[in-house]
Amino acid sequence: MKHLFLVGIFVFAAAIMAPAQSKVATPTPGAISSRPVLPAEKMRDVSIPKISGSPTIDGNLDDEAWRSAAVFKDFYQVSPGNNTAPSKPTEVYMAYDEHYLYVAFKCWDDKDQIRATVAKRDNVFGEDNVRIWLDTFNDQRRAYLLGFNPYGIQQDGILTEGSMGADFSVDIVMESKGAIYDWGWAVEAKIPFKSLRYASAKKRIWGFNVARNIDRFNDELDQWLPIDRNVSGTLIQHGKISGLDDIKYERTLEIVPSVTLRQTSERVADRFLPGGRIVDKPIKPDIGVNLKFTLSPNVTFDAAINPDYAEIEADAPVVSANRRFPIFFEEKRPFFLEGKEIFDSSLSPFYSRTIVDPDFAAKLTGKSGKITFGFLAASDNAPGNYSEDERTANRECLIRQQTDPTVVCPIDQFLDKNALFGVLRLKRDFGNSNYIGFFGTARTFPKSRNFVGGFDGRYKLDSATVFSYQVLGSHSRKNFYAPEIDRVEYRTGNGLAYNLNLDRTRDTTGWTIGFDGKSPDYRSDAGFANRTDTNNIFVANRFSTKSKSDATLIRLDWRQSASYTFDWSGRVQEANAETSVHAQLQGNLSLSAEVGAGYEHLYEEEFGAKRKLLGTISGAFFGAPERHALQPAVRFNIEKTINARLSVEASADFSWNTFDYDFGAGNRYGRVSPAYIAWIQSGMTGPYPALDPGTAFEREFEVGVEYKPTNALRFSLEYSNTRLHRNDTDRLAFESNLFTLHSTYQFTRFTFLRTRLDYDSLEKNTSGQVLFGWTPNPGTAFYVGYNDNFNYNGWNRFTDLPQPGFERNGRTVFIRMSYLFRKSF
Repeated sequence: MKHLFLVGIFVFAAAIMAPAQSKVATPTPGAISSRPVLPAEKMRDVSIPKISGSPTIDGNLDDEAWRSAAVFKDFYQVSPGNNTAPSKPTEVYMAYDEHYLYVAFKCWDDKDQIRATVAKRDNVFGEDNVRIWLDTFNDQRRAYLLGFNPYGIQQDGILTEGSMGADFSVDIVMESKGAIYDWGWAVEAKIPFKSLRYASAKKRIWGFNVARNIDRFNDELDQWLPIDRNVSGTLIQHGKISGLDDIKYERTLEIVPSVTLRQTSERVADRFLPGGRIVDKPIKPDIGVNLKFTLSPNVTFDAAINPDYAEIEADAPVVSANRRFPIFFEEKRPFFLEGKEIFDSSLSPFYSRTIVDPDFAAKLTGKSGKITFGFLAASDNAPGNYSEDERTANRECLIRQQTDPTVVCPIDQFLDKNALFGVLRLKRDFGNSNYIGFFGTARTFPKSRNFVGGFDGRYKLDSATVFSYQVLGSHSRKNFYAPEIDRVEYRTGNGLAYNLNLDRTRDTTGWTIGFDGKSPDYRSDAGFANRTDTNNIFVANRFSTKSKSDATLIRLDWRQSASYTFDWSGRVQEANAETSVHAQLQGNLSLSAEVGAGYEHLYEEEFGAKRKLLGTISGAFFGAPERHALQPAVRFNIEKTINARLSVEASADFSWNTFDYDFGAGNRYGRVSPAYIAWIQSGMTGPYPALDPGTAFEREFEVGVEYKPTNALRFSLEYSNTRLHRNDTDRLAFESNLFTLHSTYQFTRFTFLRTRLDYDSLEKNTSGQVLFGWTPNPGTAFYVGYNDNFNYNGWNRFTDLPQPGFERNGRTVFIRMSYLFRKSF
């Protein structure tokens, strides 16, 4: 661990002192470019004129200001066509004054063919839209992506080079309005410079590109600058805008106080009522404050005091049965979304959802020269915040302890204690698209301390090939389970995690080689690590046809991949080989099929105790201590946008010899292994049987439908059916049906009524929400909501016995208000 830090610090220091490389992308010798020769006006920086009068943001482009604006036209169709002529013409206008950047879009089209609805924010890229990229540091590594539909409804996010796509969880304050005309549609936008982070410089040059998306033409994307599909990367292929030298910098303070009034009814245990009882709790007010202060155009300080995160938007339900490892859920809380891209990396050493209920949190993020930095500190109330039932049991335990000192009260030392978090992130740019970075995290709690630190980097070896890596070390003082002695030990543990990836992406070919792993004692309490004591080798290859936008078959991809997973003792855990075909066809239709063969090997010490030959420790498995199986699988998927109102998606997966881990699936489906069945048939005599994993046939169907009957109303239905049937006992291990039904009615752009209904057949559980919201800008909001959770013909949560009829688990009525106060200095 010590040596890892010393080596990393040396490499990081060397990179800081390294001279910058040229900003001009150099093609690989002998490579054939698919990018057309650009006209002279697109080869040079476009100067954005400064205007004296602000245009009215109403979707009408007759303002005098647009007559003197810079004009971007003569677009290229970059998808599905490969730098071909666009189906419809587009012009974009841009100007600025000291405080705002003004952008206007003029999109010619057939009025009755335009696809647009009164959608909620960040939900417009599934219909006609326009979008711009603003690389405000001109570093070709990070850019704002701002989009608008024909009504001017916004979608905003951050695109980080090398990521899988843009992160649309970020919301910035801006003004926009669109309008539909006989000739097409237009949008105007007014973007405050104080809403953006940008480099402090007297002469400003920003990376820039602009695009238009025409949904009905096979999701056509037209851009001002073309792309070369033989070059890896997006921002490196963008143009430049200049002339923004008279921006008047303003230090901006944003304060967002919030008040939440919540009344909750909850089912609690009752010694006289086996089914428990519903307790109506008093109205609980929660007051919190979020603060943001821009110390400079490129440095921001954020703080949150007692932030309240009412469940405005819940996580999607997932199948929990027969699952060995935790599931990654995306962050949705506003404080943690600001600057989120700075803290993202391949091994996820920081996962903000490990901070469950912060009393206080603060962070400093920004970029100075070639150094990007982020520092976060938080105090989490959740680990020591036990329920009233647990507190009552602890008080009773302490009373018994007074007469019997041998009594142990396990939660007393943790009661009302907070977990403390600290995160440090540094990245140093060098060359055209390269960086080297440092990541450090710390989480401390009584009897549990964890520190993680290490280095990462990304290097572009040529125009199409990228090498990336991350290496982390962890130091922990906490409880570790030892399967060899079948008990938890409080001790020190040091661990290692690594990720190496080499990727080459071109138009018709591509390949990837990856290595990653985590040692047995690696822990990341402030991050996300779903499996330890594992190593993985992954290779993938792709062959593609050239895109033909007018052909029935637009493009065909054929992919092949293989992986091999083994533990740190060299024992195989998994192996997989797959091949798939993906076809993009006319009519917004895509089809894919995949066939593969896998191999899985189980060891009982991954599930619990490791047996000893003399019988002093029984193993976690009944029977043989290891299991293995060959697992063939086939998968099919179809996606189709039928018309402007209706789109569907469906998939089917079939897997043979998938393991049933013998966990059971709640009260509805018990264990179906031979060992458990024999125990039941014996009248449950003898010890409770150990796990007895065995092979099974798994089938999964998923269907998604979105329907927009009017411009203001939309419905979506998601359904999945998962079925696992055990081979050796010929019994059903479980069958899960998950339904999620959404509906949203937008009274205006900012006012909506939303309903959501989730049903889980495993638990016979239904949860629902009705939410009225008014959100005129990020920060200012008013919500009135009702959440409910109940079972129907399910199981009693306290007795685990069948509970006929309706049984409510809990419900909440809440009102949440927040207001953005924004002051510039």
